[in-house]
Amino acid sequence: MRADRLVLGLFGVASVLNIVASGIQSRPLDWATKPLLLPLLALWFFLDQRAKGARPTAGILAALLFSWAGDVALQFDGGTAFIIGMALFGTAHVCYVTTFVRNGALARMRRLPMLLVPIGYAVFLVAALTWLWPALSDAGLAVPMAVYGTLLSSTAALAAAFGWRTALGGGLFLISDLLIAVRVADAFTIPGPPVWVMVTYIAAQFLLATGWAERRTT
Repeated sequence: MRADRLVLGLFGVASVLNIVASGIQSRPLDWATKPLLLPLLALWFFLDQRAKGARPTAGILAALLFSWAGDVALQFDGGTAFIIGMALFGTAHVCYVTTFVRNGALARMRRLPMLLVPIGYAVFLVAALTWLWPALSDAGLAVPMAVYGTLLSSTAALAAAFGWRTALGGGLFLISDLLIAVRVADAFTIPGPPVWVMVTYIAAQFLLATGWAERRTT
């Protein structure tokens, strides 16, 4: 078995176990699995690209590793850990956005119907912030969330320029973090087991990485 496929399989196992951990709210299992997710995905991306004779995109690797650092920070309780985690994820989105722009995303987004994508995300972001702003202000998070939301929406919009996988990955990333914002603001109780943040987040990162890897080798 090729090394990249083995690593991807390990990522799949860790993902399932982490989703289970979220569902049963097992902190030990969450701690044992969540810090493994993004390093495994980054290692798969590196090995996959090398196996195909392509140079791994540094910006994508950096985005995955900054996301990993954000995952670890958010494992700790408290407002300071949350702000650090958000800053690290914001840096990951800067890496994603920079990579997409350098590879021609803006030129692809300037024409209809692609132009509707960033417009739609902008409207969505404004609506979400308007809804959550009072509660986020009370928590002292309104401005940081607005900045982070702008970076996140930029990733989601620009990802749409490179195919359905990256487009879906960007959209799911936005949904995952919106669920976190809703929880922080205590604006809505999501029915069912508390797994949706991790389901959408894991799928988002997987689709962004595999979508970019596919684009780079086709």
